[in-house]
Amino acid sequence: MPRKVTAVVVAVVAALAVGGSAWFAAGRAGPQPGAAPVPPVVAAPSCDRGEPLVRTLSSGAAWSMCWRVEPDQGLVLDDVRFAPAGHEAVPVLASMTMGQLEVPYDTGLRTTEDITTHGFGGRNLRSLTPTECPGTLRSVVVPDFGDVAVGDGAARPVLCEEVVDGGIAYRSEEGGTALVARKDELRLSTVSKVGWYEYVTQYTFGADGSIRPELGATGDLSPDDYTDDPARGWPVGPGGTDRAASHAHNAVWRLHWALGGRGGQVVEQYDAVPTGEHGPRSPVLDGTLARLKTEQVVTKADRRWWRVARPGLRNADGHPVSYQIDLGPTATFELTADHGHEGAGYDVAFSEASGCQVFASANDDVRCGRGVPDFVADAQPLDDVVAWVAVGFHHVPRDEDQSPMEMHWQGFTLTPRDLVAQRADVPPGREAVNGDVQGEPARHR
Repeated sequence: MPRKVTAVVVAVVAALAVGGSAWFAAGRAGPQPGAAPVPPVVAAPSCDRGEPLVRTLSSGAAWSMCWRVEPDQGLVLDDVRFAPAGHEAVPVLASMTMGQLEVPYDTGLRTTEDITTHGFGGRNLRSLTPTECPGTLRSVVVPDFGDVAVGDGAARPVLCEEVVDGGIAYRSEEGGTALVARKDELRLSTVSKVGWYEYVTQYTFGADGSIRPELGATGDLSPDDYTDDPARGWPVGPGGTDRAASHAHNAVWRLHWALGGRGGQVVEQYDAVPTGEHGPRSPVLDGTLARLKTEQVVTKADRRWWRVARPGLRNADGHPVSYQIDLGPTATFELTADHGHEGAGYDVAFSEASGCQVFASANDDVRCGRGVPDFVADAQPLDDVVAWVAVGFHHVPRDEDQSPMEMHWQGFTLTPRDLVAQRADVPPGREAVNGDVQGEPARHR
């Protein structure tokens, strides 16, 4: 089937095909502050598997990647690159996909592993219509199971590509004049039906370089999971009857990092901790970055986040380029398959990339371990980094979930940190604002 580039390709640059752009080779990111903006340099990716996709947003920023569908994970995105306005493309991720979705019921009577047992691809991947997708529908051959060599398959419209309004990008008012702009975002989504639930796998790519992986759930409450125990369910019928069992949606995403190319990545944890001291107006906190040198699991805490950085790759200010992992609301959990592992619960885990470590639990190739606790058990040094991001949602049913239930969402954000020396789309008049404009760095003005 012929490959179609889904948006304007600004330029095809051979240097992007493998090792990144020219300014990556030089170890610095983009033009110096105040330089005249130039169009982003974006190449149609050379996809060994899947279909190429390139989209330029209204700010001038652009995204490129390859997309494909696998029987278990469903949507998989490979070779994800971001080009800020006026800069060449930055390799960000080698791949991004779902690593597991577990749905355990509070009654203890049932757990489903929807990725490895049922799968988000194959027959479970739904064909979309303009109702689900007011944007562009993308088709690909979807096997009924396995691959086309062992089963039937057909080309179906399964990927929705939209450019959506992202709200206010910035607003700054000085001297009675407001500098303000809105932003748009690239949104990719698929729909998978597993049992009574229907799941929306969604990735939103911002003009600022951010990425929001999300999982939406709708469909119907399982008619097989009701309980008489008020501690384990909520009445959705008249009076105190028909208690739908409470349950969790435990989702894990697998992110294989490739900032500037595979390897050479480091992981750091940031914590801001109260010192016990108080200044004249507020408490005093100390912020620290700690290097996580080996494979391990980590848990969330107040004022804590993690970043994956490329120390040898620096922006025009000389700062290492990195991406920050920001967890939204999440219920920390242990996957049922991980029970019995000491310290199995985690919010994020970092492992060294291995081709056979595919699923966060119920991993097919047991020689590589059954899941994340096994993957990190040998504490290898981190260089070619995979992040396993776990986001839980505890669903206590309500009357409004009938029928079908309103979509509920869970996910997180990947935020660029020091990818470029200024914001990704510097507005006119602010090109020279870089650093403390009231202190010594004001010389840039």
